[in-house]
Amino acid sequence: MKKLKKYKEQEFIDRGYQYFMRHISVDCVIFGFHENQLKVLLLKWKDLQQWCLPGGFVYKDEHIDLSARRILTERTGLDNIFLKQFYAFGDPNREWSKRKNVPLNLKKGSWLMERFVTIGYWALVEFSKVKPAPDELSDECRWWDVNRIPKLVLDHNNIIEKALESLRINLNDYPVGNTLLPDKFTMPELQQLYETILDKKLDRRNFQKKMIALDIFQRLNERKHGGAHKAPYLYKFNQKKYQKAMKQGLRFGF
Repeated sequence: MKKLKKYKEQEFIDRGYQYFMRHISVDCVIFGFHENQLKVLLLKWKDLQQWCLPGGFVYKDEHIDLSARRILTERTGLDNIFLKQFYAFGDPNREWSKRKNVPLNLKKGSWLMERFVTIGYWALVEFSKVKPAPDELSDECRWWDVNRIPKLVLDHNNIIEKALESLRINLNDYPVGNTLLPDKFTMPELQQLYETILDKKLDRRNFQKKMIALDIFQRLNERKHGGAHKAPYLYKFNQKKYQKAMKQGLRFGF
């Protein structure tokens, strides 16, 4: 695979089309969970003072799923990330040439000014393990509360909304705590995660009953201390049973 490595920003803008497919891009909605908030990783464009999703382009001989994984690893420093393709965005107005506010480093006639159909992926990562890193066209990369997302470039706000819809639907099929929570967690912490994603309260007893019935958790002989109430037991995922559940799918009924 011929790759454009260690290139300068202008070289990427001028000659990137020699390496990447034209008119197809990938945008990734990277979710993390921290201090009872669902977070999204965003980049700030150089010279534009606007934020955007981590994204990139597909090498001419690269599978599109591999391009998404490559982009995720470059932005987070992680691999083996849970990743799901959820939607294709092809509005004819989603191109820089039809926008008034255009990054100064993009020239008229550049391949980056053309219309791109972007494939959306969402990913679930453990917040504490991520090392945010900007890409070639940005100068900052950091987490934002999903409820406080600013006005983003192009249609990226819509992409996040669609990703949240997809994530909520998939909560009924797959246990997400394995990738968003620390290795050890309590049932109240797991419930808080689900309530944050779903944006609604869940009955405590019903939630714990459903989760324990899945038989994918291992209760440890440890309790989490420091709270105002009786210290709850810590749990961890049984990875063998978890992987089986990921293949078969589950139905929580939330």
